[in-house]
Amino acid sequence: MTYLVTGATGSVGRHVVDHLVRAGQRVRALTRDPGRARLPEQVEVVQGDLSRAETLVPALQGVEGVHLIDVGGSGYAPLPNGKEIVQLIAEAGVRRVTLLSGWSQGTLEPAVTASDLSWTYVQPTEFMANALVWAESVRTRAVIEEPFGATKTAMVHEADIGAVIATVLAEDGHAGHSYGLTGPELLDMPAKAATLSKAIGKEIAFVELTVDETRERYRAEGVPEEMIEFQIEVFGNVPEDAYQITPTVEQITGRPPRTFAQWAAEHAAVFSPDRGV
Repeated sequence: MTYLVTGATGSVGRHVVDHLVRAGQRVRALTRDPGRARLPEQVEVVQGDLSRAETLVPALQGVEGVHLIDVGGSGYAPLPNGKEIVQLIAEAGVRRVTLLSGWSQGTLEPAVTASDLSWTYVQPTEFMANALVWAESVRTRAVIEEPFGATKTAMVHEADIGAVIATVLAEDGHAGHSYGLTGPELLDMPAKAATLSKAIGKEIAFVELTVDETRERYRAEGVPEEMIEFQIEVFGNVPEDAYQITPTVEQITGRPPRTFAQWAAEHAAVFSPDRGV
């Protein structure tokens, strides 16, 4: 059986590919630039872009299952062509689909869930990989600057997300399910800073931004206004019990989810002023 992984060179997609390969599955990886994919040699890398649905036609030939992401193009905007993508998948005779949740709902998720495909929706909480945005400030100033320091989230390792997706894509029993994924612990911003400090052997300060300072920073970075307000709504002034740990990762993969300390140790070089990137 061959499985097509879209977003195969992303932080989660690479893990989906790796887990499928280790399970002995045949993998076809869709990427806009195959020459820069750097995927395992046994993976068939093909060129394509979800925002241009016609490029999927050759990639779908002989495929048993497809992993989808709801963004496309160089700017990772929500896809406007979800119905077209789902139609092509169905016409190709694909049996099973997984879909990774995005921050903003595009057209793909409603098209997939309204279809006759055997679909599974995977909705992680905050990715541990999001912490990479702190790398430069940690390396150069030993500081993390973020709003809502007291908000606790159950960050989930991208390898665990990939493992769940690969598992449900290749086995029966998951059709029609929506899986919310979390890591094993709730951490506020000072705890995250302390965890990274231990990993690199250097104290990292946490400085809490005001809401106005947050808006100014995001605007300077070119973040759309609706995404700015979404972030503020999601992470600001939430009830203490708003984020709950789920057992889903272990239930599906058979192993407990990785901790943020494990992630920090794996990525210490990115944050270290001595080693850098």
